[in-house]
Amino acid sequence: MKKVNILKSNRDYNRIINKEKPFYFKDYVIYLEKNTDDIYHFGFSVGKKIGNAVCRNKIKRQLKNILDKKCYQNNFNCIIIVRKGILNKSYQEREKDLLNAIDKLGLMKGAK
Repeated sequence: MKKVNILKSNRDYNRIINKEKPFYFKDYVIYLEKNTDDIYHFGFSVGKKIGNAVCRNKIKRQLKNILDKKCYQNNFNCIIIVRKGILNKSYQEREKDLLNAIDKLGLMKGAK
């Protein structure tokens, strides 16, 4: 995933989480904000309850890899918060669940 497509600012995270309504899926809580930019942004949050830093960074790398495989519409910011149940799933199950959640929100190109 390109660096330009990743949210890093704490101000952006706080604004989106406080302003937008969350969407709950199996192992993910997703906040979605529509904007007027010509680019999309994803942000990831993996809490300390998930594991140590190595485990949390591995999960973030896997999520970025999963999202990098698809094409998305522009004009949105999305924050994905990971729940503890993700530890019991394989990479394939994580991929299937996350792409299903993103598809239900209508963020992929060609989806309405």
